[in-house]
Amino acid sequence: MERRAFRTSGFAVLVVLVLLGAAAAAAGWTTAGVEGAAAAAVAWAVVAIVVMTGCTVINPNEAKVVQFLGRYVGTVNQAGFQWVLPFTSKKRVTLRVRNFETAKLKVNDADGSPVEIAAVVVYRVTDTAKAAFSVDDYEEYVAIQSEAAVRHLATSHPYDAHDEGRTSLRDGAEVAVELTAELSDRTQLAGVEVLEARITHLAYAPEIAQAMLVRQQATQVVAARTHIVAGAVGMVQLALNKLREEDVVELDEERKAQMVSNLLVVLCGDRATQPVVNAGSLYG
Repeated sequence: MERRAFRTSGFAVLVVLVLLGAAAAAAGWTTAGVEGAAAAAVAWAVVAIVVMTGCTVINPNEAKVVQFLGRYVGTVNQAGFQWVLPFTSKKRVTLRVRNFETAKLKVNDADGSPVEIAAVVVYRVTDTAKAAFSVDDYEEYVAIQSEAAVRHLATSHPYDAHDEGRTSLRDGAEVAVELTAELSDRTQLAGVEVLEARITHLAYAPEIAQAMLVRQQATQVVAARTHIVAGAVGMVQLALNKLREEDVVELDEERKAQMVSNLLVVLCGDRATQPVVNAGSLYG
């Protein structure tokens, strides 16, 4: 787990070093003249070199993971010129929000149809200790886990939901929430927070794209025809009720059937109809 390392201002340390150097030189000169001042200067230089090994510069939205002889000491994330313990190693970890897009993956969806899918992932490091020590390379880890999560998502849902109430890959908002949640679980080990994950590319594989396009067109035609027929039946029922309520004409069952047939042809046809005037009797 991440913890804060001891740190202080690097400029304050420099001021202290300068004052100590001046005091040491003055004391050496007073006690032993030139030789004493030279010895004090050499001693001060050694101390300064040791102390300066603890100085480091930290940029905004950046942290340094501090180690002393292989032991994790803590993390410093205050921007500026800072000083930590001497003889420590300092590993840079960025805290900026980062994003990347996965490669286009070819997988089979829940219905077994090959699809091409890609996603963009937005994340940031929230635990520098885990990011530095739990995995070899947290950026590569996030990239690999993202591809694995996208593959799992594609195999869990169909490209198109033909059954009502079933989530498909084309349901952008629901799929994004599910992908973000799965990625958050996968990357928690690396101290990474996934802010957002969304599908950026979704298409049938080229070898079945044409066949699936025909299928989609047929589905849309059937849905449109179903809607037209439902509306036509309602209009025919309304016409018959109006004729009966206003006593316009008395129709027997055979005439009603003929009228219903004519109205459905007019209302459901995809081309303009040509009226035919019957001057004789319906019964010949």
